[in-house]
Amino acid sequence: MMTLGLTAVMAVSLLAGCGSNNNAGSGESGGANAAADASNGADAGGKKKFAIIFKNTGNPYGEKMMEGFKKAIEEKGDEAILKAPDQPTAEAQIQMIEELISQKVDSISIAGNDPDALQPALTKAMKAGIKVSSLDSAVNAQSRNTHVNQADPERIGRTLIQGVSEMIGGEGEIAILSATSQATNQNTWIEWMKKELEDPKYANVKLVKVAYGDDLRDKSVSETEALLKSYPNLKGIIAPTTVGIAAAGKVLTDKGLKDKVKLTGLGLPSEMAEYIESGVCPWMYLWNPIDVGYLAGFAAEGLVAGEITGATGEKFTAGSLGEKEIVADGDGTQIMLGDPFKFDAGNIAEWKEVY
Repeated sequence: MMTLGLTAVMAVSLLAGCGSNNNAGSGESGGANAAADASNGADAGGKKKFAIIFKNTGNPYGEKMMEGFKKAIEEKGDEAILKAPDQPTAEAQIQMIEELISQKVDSISIAGNDPDALQPALTKAMKAGIKVSSLDSAVNAQSRNTHVNQADPERIGRTLIQGVSEMIGGEGEIAILSATSQATNQNTWIEWMKKELEDPKYANVKLVKVAYGDDLRDKSVSETEALLKSYPNLKGIIAPTTVGIAAAGKVLTDKGLKDKVKLTGLGLPSEMAEYIESGVCPWMYLWNPIDVGYLAGFAAEGLVAGEITGATGEKFTAGSLGEKEIVADGDGTQIMLGDPFKFDAGNIAEWKEVY
């Protein structure tokens, strides 16, 4: 049932994505140069302006996410502004936030490069009447109205440990190849991985290192090579980042380590198909990044329209994704997309053509 449901949702999203032109990058798209002097952020045609800021350019996952966001905003008849800095730093995102405040946009949705460093700029945006939400990688609760989460962080973290433990037969050294050390989502998943490892059944599984590839391909390759050199008895690598897992897959393939070191994590089916089919990565997980952006777009529309405020218990309709509810998340709130989905040799041929 989950597979059929996910197929239906992703098919709708794929059709939506195919009709969009994704111009992700350090520039802007969707008519971002429209008159910025309109006091309510709307252009001469009455369209409101909704901005999304991803972590950095050159990330296929982020490009798909912005594609979904753009689709949602255009379904509502408004204007989408897609932005991402060249490097995954808070400083670069802060500059973009300041630019968007000057443009008097109606909403900013951001995948934060740092949960706290962005607070002054986002607070300034909120005081200017701009609705702020985060997606994928959360900013702190004081910096947003709500957060759009891909899946339950606990389920992600525990599932990744369960997966790698099964791959290595419940015994051996493992390492984590993360994105940046400040990435909120990565750090939350890693915390849950460590909690799962506290279970006595993992007594023979040892986490030896958490490395950071900064969501950059070359650095992720270097960090993977360093792990292999520093820990010659390494049995498994968990890479909860689409850039990192693809980089690790290439390194393990090039070095002929398929039968020695197992790989799992969160990856794009189109990028990981060859590694799943070869057995370097027996299986991995993810959700549809187009849907993450699509959900964030409708959440932003709801906030601007006053249909929701970001309070626990509120509900709204997110286009083809149906009704969603805002739930508690520590000191703030969040909206869950759904459970992570497993990609393996039995289904990767189908999904690699989707995204």
